[in-house]
Amino acid sequence: MEFGVPKEVRDLETRVGLTPAGVLALTEAGHPVYVEQGAGAAAGFANEDYSQAGAQVVFSAAEAYGRADIVTKVTRPAAQEHAHFRTGQTIFSFLHLAVASPDLYQALRKRQITAIAYELIEDEERERPVLQSASEVAGRLTPAIAGQLLMGVGQRQPGRGILLSGLPGVPPAAVVIIGGGVLGLNAARAFLGIGAQVTVLDNNLRQLQQLDELFDGQITTMFSNEHNIRRAVAFADVLVGAVAVPGQRAPVLVSREMVRTMKPGAVIIDFAIDQGGCVATSRPTTLRDPTYVAEGVIHHCVPTLTSVVGRTTSYAMTNAALPFLLAVAEHGVQGAFEHYPALKSGVVLHRGRLLHEQTATALDKEVETGDEAADTSHL
Repeated sequence: MEFGVPKEVRDLETRVGLTPAGVLALTEAGHPVYVEQGAGAAAGFANEDYSQAGAQVVFSAAEAYGRADIVTKVTRPAAQEHAHFRTGQTIFSFLHLAVASPDLYQALRKRQITAIAYELIEDEERERPVLQSASEVAGRLTPAIAGQLLMGVGQRQPGRGILLSGLPGVPPAAVVIIGGGVLGLNAARAFLGIGAQVTVLDNNLRQLQQLDELFDGQITTMFSNEHNIRRAVAFADVLVGAVAVPGQRAPVLVSREMVRTMKPGAVIIDFAIDQGGCVATSRPTTLRDPTYVAEGVIHHCVPTLTSVVGRTTSYAMTNAALPFLLAVAEHGVQGAFEHYPALKSGVVLHRGRLLHEQTATALDKEVETGDEAADTSHL
């Protein structure tokens, strides 16, 4: 199998689909890898690093795509990349097709692409290893973002002027996290580590019990329902949205009315924005212009936030994705499913046919049957 690693094209994107270490693992296994020149530069990986790992550095995205059986990316392909798709190839990437432009879906169908979404690959323990790697990074970044926004230095809207940790005699900031999964857990750990007051809401009681045990009762846990969310939002200095539903748009759990009850200068960081957002007032922003103010509350809704630590994130994602890439390289797309059944859960389209039930529901389409597309059991 031949792999292609194109340079990410979105503004201020620093992550890369494979690190040199990941490339080395593939080339040592006998699989050619074509890396677009400069693909890893923003993450601190030079062309020479990839060459020394056995990759062939190519001069354009068209060549990286055109020579590859399998393309590895971070963000979903942008419109300018659709023309580079090669009929019948496989693309590994975060896709979030439920909220993506319809043009991407149509391009994947037209070129009969097998599209494997990193955010959907789920193992036997119902964990999503590649998404988890990115979520760990995002969660640990959250206090740095929140602390800066609460200070409000150089922003359109002054923050609340609160130190997250507080001081002796001065209470810490109240942080509310909606969603107790990997991202929420890592955000809770990071906030707790600097002394903030942390409350986590989730609708899974077992998850709340595990969080309570993990943090030895140092965080407050609440069952996630409308009543409790309304209460928690009202006292939050920082509100973190860490909600995700595989293959679907994130549910809107915080209404505009709830946002209006927050204190002026409070902060919302909505990590669910890559799936549409879990706060009614959220809309996607960019690293170039990351914040805006709605209802007197500072909003930070950057889908590509982990790009601010592109080197760390690229390493983490490559480590998580590499076993699946090696399985496909060794056994082919179909044979890999026998060795790594978790891959089945990540297949959104197979040879251009829509297979993923939740994504189909979100797109108001039907899972395709007939020929080879009835399900993934034949793969």
